[in-house]
Amino acid sequence: MNAARAKAVKANELGQIPVLMYHRIVEKPGTQDDRTPLQFRTELERLAKENYVPITAAEYVTGKIDIPAGKHPVVLTFDDSSPSQVTLANDGTPMPNTAVAIMREVAAKHPGFRPVGTFYVTRDMFGKPDKIEQAQIITWLKTNGFDIGNHTKDHLSLSGKPQNQVAAEVAAGHQLITALDGPAPVTIALPYGNQPRTKAWALKGKDGAVAYDYGGVFLAGYTPAYSPYSKEFDPVGIPRIRSMDKKGDCMKFCSTAWLDWLQANPTERYTSDGDVRSVAVPKFQQPMVSAKFAKRALPY
Repeated sequence: MNAARAKAVKANELGQIPVLMYHRIVEKPGTQDDRTPLQFRTELERLAKENYVPITAAEYVTGKIDIPAGKHPVVLTFDDSSPSQVTLANDGTPMPNTAVAIMREVAAKHPGFRPVGTFYVTRDMFGKPDKIEQAQIITWLKTNGFDIGNHTKDHLSLSGKPQNQVAAEVAAGHQLITALDGPAPVTIALPYGNQPRTKAWALKGKDGAVAYDYGGVFLAGYTPAYSPYSKEFDPVGIPRIRSMDKKGDCMKFCSTAWLDWLQANPTERYTSDGDVRSVAVPKFQQPMVSAKFAKRALPY
């Protein structure tokens, strides 16, 4: 822990973190959630140039944000397990213009830009009906440092459902991943961002022999997210930002607009002190460090 270094880089580990939400990466977008390969690549290039370093959703919610001093974390999330996100060639390498291929290409151009993200999967499982092929993709993701999260098996809204149905939907999605020898999910992204009547039902529950206990529940959009070290961090409702240019209803609340805002308001953005063991903050913000991380606080 080094307060002088934290001060020198203007560290603020209570600052806001953009959690970006992607769906399909396709040449001809069919919905407002789709992005073209060029649009996706351009956004990643911007993130790299503005000193963002990708972390996984699991790293974010558990507070394991291990990035260099002066850098800013960003969480890249991908919903619905589309083939445009991950498709492997016969030799096991990502097909061109898939999300993972583009991430790796941008990382190769920008040392320090980690090619990692979190894939929220459903039964569609990247368009592979064969269990062996599904397992191959899950294994590839796991081996290459990507994170796999729960998006429920059938992508049904959890809003208004009784507790037993919520637990059944979440547990089925959890088992979908672990049955393929995937890592037990640490987070869940709610279908359509719709929360159950009691928000905590999505965070922890059990259906039959399948139990789940997550570190965070992600919504569908809107704002940057609180630091996991902040008293304001709420694990049952973590906002994400839809990837989109500044137009229409995205003039203020999608990725280009929010990245512009964070760039213009650097004191509001999470900036690392380079030491994963400490939580560096300006002295006046120390009271906002959550009790869970209070012993790691490094005020300067």
